[in-house]
Amino acid sequence: MKLHCVRTHKSADNLPRAEQFAWKIAEVATDPVAVEPDVALMIGNRIIDNAAVAAASLTRRPVVNARFQANAHPFRPGATVFGMSLHRRVSPEWAAWANGVAVRELDFHDTFLAADYSHPGDNIPPVLAVVQHCGLDGAALVRGLAAAYQIQVDLVKGICLHEHKIDHIAHLGPSAAAGIGAALGLPTEMVYQAVQQALHVTTTTRQSRKGEISSWKAYAPAFAGKMAVEAVDRVMRGEGAPSPAWEGEDGFIAWMLGGPEVSYLVRLPEKGEPKRAILETYTKEHSAEYQSQALIDLARRMGPRIGDLSRVKSIVIHTSHHTHYVIGTGAGDPQKMDPKASRETLDHSIMYIFAVALEDGGWHHERSYAPERAARPATVALWHKISTVEDSEWTRRYHSHNPKEKAFGGRVVVRLNDGRVIEDSIAVADAHPLGARPFERAHYIAKFRTLAEGIITPSEQDRFLATVERLPTLSADHMSGLTVAADPTLLAPSDTTGIFDWRATDAAPAAAPLSAVSA
Repeated sequence: MKLHCVRTHKSADNLPRAEQFAWKIAEVATDPVAVEPDVALMIGNRIIDNAAVAAASLTRRPVVNARFQANAHPFRPGATVFGMSLHRRVSPEWAAWANGVAVRELDFHDTFLAADYSHPGDNIPPVLAVVQHCGLDGAALVRGLAAAYQIQVDLVKGICLHEHKIDHIAHLGPSAAAGIGAALGLPTEMVYQAVQQALHVTTTTRQSRKGEISSWKAYAPAFAGKMAVEAVDRVMRGEGAPSPAWEGEDGFIAWMLGGPEVSYLVRLPEKGEPKRAILETYTKEHSAEYQSQALIDLARRMGPRIGDLSRVKSIVIHTSHHTHYVIGTGAGDPQKMDPKASRETLDHSIMYIFAVALEDGGWHHERSYAPERAARPATVALWHKISTVEDSEWTRRYHSHNPKEKAFGGRVVVRLNDGRVIEDSIAVADAHPLGARPFERAHYIAKFRTLAEGIITPSEQDRFLATVERLPTLSADHMSGLTVAADPTLLAPSDTTGIFDWRATDAAPAAAPLSAVSA
């Protein structure tokens, strides 16, 4: 890996393109290094993982609405949408939109945490949509996703966004654009321009994950993916982007991040170096914010030791800065303690999550968030006895570059009314690569089967899994098989109407974005 210093430059400096960060990202994306077998295997795992959580969310209102919006934009060749017939095609940017919302709605897919936060699996919908639309094969998809994951992870390691209240989709737009460019085999110049445009239009604030959190939390990554598709399409037509996007005098670093006096150190692969960053990422066993995964597992372990939960006087979770200030009491959000809070808000309340996991001995992606579950008097009483504090050692381990030391858990101290104290700690979730039960292909398949039950027919499940097994050698004709169709009776019409609904039709225009590109 090569270390790059990224900082603001005055316009008069006339920073050469070869020294600009976007160009360096584009060089990594367009480097034709082979994708190694274990990386290709993990890409298949994450495609299965995305399909699992998308299936479970298909009937939820935000996903239904996103699908209806996409359905108003039929296109040929086009791309497929989760839940719809594989013969139904929509414009690739709208497929990226609908599939991105389906994948993100339950907050249940893969994650990478470092200087900032990320869900690298959010790269899959836009890259897959373009690959399907352009008639590319499995090898192209693998190449594109290896690049997208690499750029995403490297950005998250080197540049902290949340410190400046910028949402983490500002790293996703560039990584998805880079992945699309890699899949298409575009020249470095085009990827350079697309990456910059994607950054410019996906810089938003973290209010989407603060206070009363709405469904936009699921839409935001889908928006970044949609913008990445449009950015690539635009530069393929000969257009440019704001340059230099990161280093410019009025650019991203100068006004959105640390300012002209701050430098960021980002490591990117050298030329010819394999893109292996996906292997540093991890998925979720539980449908909750990643920083709660290990603590759910710890609650399962501690519950029997505590026994009667009505005897609990207080519970203090000693954890990292991120956990305390994002999903803990350090956030200062009263909504995190409100039984009437939205699902998205409860997902970002470790106090609620730990209480329910203690009571139920586990976590369920629907039942654990049900309004009647959140309003249960015993749960509310226990929930309000839980608080978090930052522990410098857990913060240090959270930011450690040593994967064997890096941790996302904490130490829990339970005080009972009789004065007894019960303590335990956990570093990583059971499903983490270094956890008690690391997720492998069989676990991803089991997660998919569980979440798809009653929504995707067994035969359709089998077809999809067989398609993923052939991923690296999959022909272009079979790429539509990387989404899954649902039982049509489950996908009832939306009870809302948008401005595009009147034009939804099976007719498709003859021309399409990116359609001139072949493998």
